[in-house]
Amino acid sequence: LGDIMQLSVVIPVYNEEDNMKPMIDAVRQSLDGKIEYELIIVDDGSDDHTVNRAKALLRPEDHCVTFNRNYGQSTAMAAGIDYASGSLVATLDGDLQNRPEDIMAMIAVMQQHDCDVVAGWRKNRQDGMLLRKIPSLCANFLIRKLTGVALKDYGCTLKLFILDVAKNLGLYGELHRFIPVLAQLYGAKIREMPVTHHPRVHG
Repeated sequence: LGDIMQLSVVIPVYNEEDNMKPMIDAVRQSLDGKIEYELIIVDDGSDDHTVNRAKALLRPEDHCVTFNRNYGQSTAMAAGIDYASGSLVATLDGDLQNRPEDIMAMIAVMQQHDCDVVAGWRKNRQDGMLLRKIPSLCANFLIRKLTGVALKDYGCTLKLFILDVAKNLGLYGELHRFIPVLAQLYGAKIREMPVTHHPRVHG
């Protein structure tokens, strides 16, 4: 693609000061030398040192978008996507529960299957059963039944999109939970891929 940016990595964060360095280091280790990319950190109104720590680690081609208050993950994700200039857009949580090294595998899946979206599936989810896993299983079941979009995990933030689909999701409110549904309504072809999931360490 020459000088055209190939990948935009959008990471919404909120009070993740202790995760900034390990998360950005993990992105660098996973992508440096493999693909041209920009990193877009969207700070959703943090009241700690998240913004300062992020800015100290970013390169000139990266961006740090800051909100003056907490608007929620969908709004933060939409703002990051607005800044994206890559032909592909990856979305990633800032807490390192998902690993950025899965992104290159997702790109391979997208190329192999000629699809528009690759959605992460936290096959071995490392969260608490009562507060995280059971509500997620119930939500996944309801979304599957109500929409007919047959995925195993709708809530995983780690996803890869072609730019056109990402720019037309129309995210607001809590719609980040329904991204696969929005993408399919737009006409996107979606594949699901198992991704690594780790327990939260900080934040």
